[in-house]
Amino acid sequence: MLDWIDSYEKRTWQTTDEGTINYALIGLGWWTIDVALPAIESSDLGEVTVLVSSSTEKAERLADENDVARGISYDEFHDGAASDEYDAVYIGTPNAYHLAYAETAAELDKAVLCEKPMEATVERAEELVETCEAADVPLMIAYRMHTDPAAQRARELITDGFIGEPVSVYGHNSQPLLEMIPDPDQWRLDSDLSGYGTSVMDLGIYSINTARYLLRREPVTVHSNMLSNHEAFDDVPDERASSLFVFEDDVQMISTASQRAHEDTHLKITGTEGRIELRPAFHGECSLHLSRGDVSVTIEHDAFDAEREMEEEFDYFADRLLGDAEIYPDGRHGLRDMRIIEAVHESAERGEPVDL
Repeated sequence: MLDWIDSYEKRTWQTTDEGTINYALIGLGWWTIDVALPAIESSDLGEVTVLVSSSTEKAERLADENDVARGISYDEFHDGAASDEYDAVYIGTPNAYHLAYAETAAELDKAVLCEKPMEATVERAEELVETCEAADVPLMIAYRMHTDPAAQRARELITDGFIGEPVSVYGHNSQPLLEMIPDPDQWRLDSDLSGYGTSVMDLGIYSINTARYLLRREPVTVHSNMLSNHEAFDDVPDERASSLFVFEDDVQMISTASQRAHEDTHLKITGTEGRIELRPAFHGECSLHLSRGDVSVTIEHDAFDAEREMEEEFDYFADRLLGDAEIYPDGRHGLRDMRIIEAVHESAERGEPVDL
């Protein structure tokens, strides 16, 4: 057990420790500036060389404040400005804008790391994937849970049979969005920008995708319920959302999410022999709780906050670009999530189960 704990944070995915990927960061909101940028600067294989925003003035100001060499506008990016100064783009804009920036990156032969969910609709996500495939540029969707040590070790334990046969999953993700960003007109509450809704697109996707990653099984049916009571959620159907999934091999999953609730994140997988729980799970500082028989173990690593999770994610992406290993959460993987989310909303609207 001590050997396992000593190797808890080991990067089992890493294939190289040499080389540097230069990034252009597109969309300079708080997540990009406060989390993604410092994560890359702390990473082993990455460096930020270009910032891209709505105006040259804003981009240059933030570049100067963060010691980045170049700041350009969206229009300048589309025109190919500074394209010789970066190898890959990180797209952190609202969902409905991802496609346009991925298309330009593909034209410029730049690798793409796109935030989740990958677009606002399935159709636009399909176009994004096909664009990158046609240009033969690498595309990865930014699922930071895949490289969090707690999730990686949980995946290994499930594979080794620690919980026996998986039986059920319960995932929850909630946050008080209007307290975090007190603006009822923000993009996450605008269906034209966010996509099908807000809580499932932005939060529920964590439970769904992490369950897919851990179990290596796909959902085959879903039955969902949604409601929106607060006036700020008038344009989106899922202020609160719940779904019952049936995964392959008859694994049952309940997933709940809300953008107007106390911050709370957890994912529990119960099997015939034991249980693995990530609690908290998705907002940084992920902790691993293990139970089998009369033995229970909790492993915490507070150093892995959201920035550290992103650092691992960026190094994973750079490792894949510099080496020969395949990207796991590629465009096709992200497209599957988009189809699942579409089905979740379709089920809630129809009031009946939907096959996937």
